[in-house]
Amino acid sequence: MNIQIFGTKKSSDTRKAERFFKERGIKYQFIDMKEKELSKGEFNSVMQAVGGVDAMIDPACKDKDLLALVTYISADERAEKVMENQSVLRQPIVRNGRMATVGYAPDVWKTWK
Repeated sequence: MNIQIFGTKKSSDTRKAERFFKERGIKYQFIDMKEKELSKGEFNSVMQAVGGVDAMIDPACKDKDLLALVTYISADERAEKVMENQSVLRQPIVRNGRMATVGYAPDVWKTWK
């Protein structure tokens, strides 16, 4: 397994994801999204794995103005706008090769080999 966890240290779900893998002795790479955002390729891979950009957006994000903007623009422009402003993404984003989850999803992670 090649686990990558994208998130921030302040996110409780990100800390829970780290603890999940640590307790099982599974090595992972943590990427702090305050320092390094998802690349375009990573973003597209995660978007495809989780079923589209709408599944990646956090309805409880702190930037309500940006959330309103990405919610009401056309679907064609939404992915590009979210890619530019990744603060609206749900955390953590956990990748294992082509598989990915958004948010805390231990039931899915248990099935990964």
